[in-house]
Amino acid sequence: MTTDLLIAGGGPAGAALAIFAGRAGFSVALFEAGRFPREKPCGEGVMPSGVGVLERLGLTAAVGGCPLHGVRYHGFGMVAEAPFPHPRGTVAAGAAAAHGLGQRRFVLDDVLLRAARATPNVRVFEGAAVEGVARRAGRAVGVVVDGQAIAGRLIIGADGFRSRVRAALGLDAPPPRHPRWGARVHFRLPADRSPAHFIEVFVGAGHELYLTPLPAGEVLIAALSTQADHRQVGPVGPHASTVEPDEGPLMTLAAKHPTLMERLDGATLMSPPRGRSPLACRARAGVAPGAVLLGDAAGFIDPVTGGGIAQALLSAELLAGFLPRALAEPDDEWLWRFDRRRRAMLRDYRLLTAGLLLVTRRARLARATLQLMRAQPAVMAHVVGVAAGLRGLTR
Repeated sequence: MTTDLLIAGGGPAGAALAIFAGRAGFSVALFEAGRFPREKPCGEGVMPSGVGVLERLGLTAAVGGCPLHGVRYHGFGMVAEAPFPHPRGTVAAGAAAAHGLGQRRFVLDDVLLRAARATPNVRVFEGAAVEGVARRAGRAVGVVVDGQAIAGRLIIGADGFRSRVRAALGLDAPPPRHPRWGARVHFRLPADRSPAHFIEVFVGAGHELYLTPLPAGEVLIAALSTQADHRQVGPVGPHASTVEPDEGPLMTLAAKHPTLMERLDGATLMSPPRGRSPLACRARAGVAPGAVLLGDAAGFIDPVTGGGIAQALLSAELLAGFLPRALAEPDDEWLWRFDRRRRAMLRDYRLLTAGLLLVTRRARLARATLQLMRAQPAVMAHVVGVAAGLRGLTR
């Protein structure tokens, strides 16, 4: 019997889709090249809209994490902050303000994949890399794992930044014109010091550093920067940096921010730097006959607004909602309806990301933007709401 869904990749997008689809009665086979738990370079913040998906999956308690209540920017001698707003339409009902979660990526991924494995109708195969896509008359009809073709009704490429499914479908697009690099490291703060429950962003010329609170007194420090800074301070490989943190590119940038270094005074290094360059990737399309790309495999602009995990979870939930009627249709027309809905769902977030990228490339514009947000708290609150997935740009 042909499996309904064949999913390449067991990260947030692939695992969440497997859970939703399995609970709806669809047969699912999920193939993950690695073995969990495993580390992955990531900002490790789940925005409130993504937390909403975890709640609907019933997995927030299992994921745990440190509650995140808003965003605080530091830069050019200024500080501006805003809490995450209430989800639209809930204030009158007395609902609590939305919150994000800071959690180590290996914990989040492991919880989701374990939940997928425990879901009826779902089979999970770790250490099983999808090597290619089987096609018939131009339509994806299966995947190739360990040289063996496996048939499926719908093929899902959720296999990340360097997606083999995307490449096999001929959907790779040229790299971004202005590539950036990113790296992250973990510290444990002294016992008498705990971080605020805010994502803190330290803005400088051509770069940003992010401090994300995590459980057990840990914090993640992540740097995003231009290729020019990359060449200036040293290499960061596509999978992991091997430089020591006190002489690597991340800490070189961190040293430009005295407030951040004061926070880290006396902290204990918990992980070596890991990074990736370039940060963005592009896809010519998010769907093809018989196939859908999800998460990073579908392309992303830049993690400057920190919503990658939330977007992956939301897109998986949206796709799952299409499945009951879609797989009963005689053709693939529904795939393009799904993709239009997904683009509409993520449009404002992506416009905000593109706008902030323009700001980060110009120090004078970054300074003026921070001045505006400090002087106009309502403007900053709206921007934070868009980044959190709780507001639209114009509404």
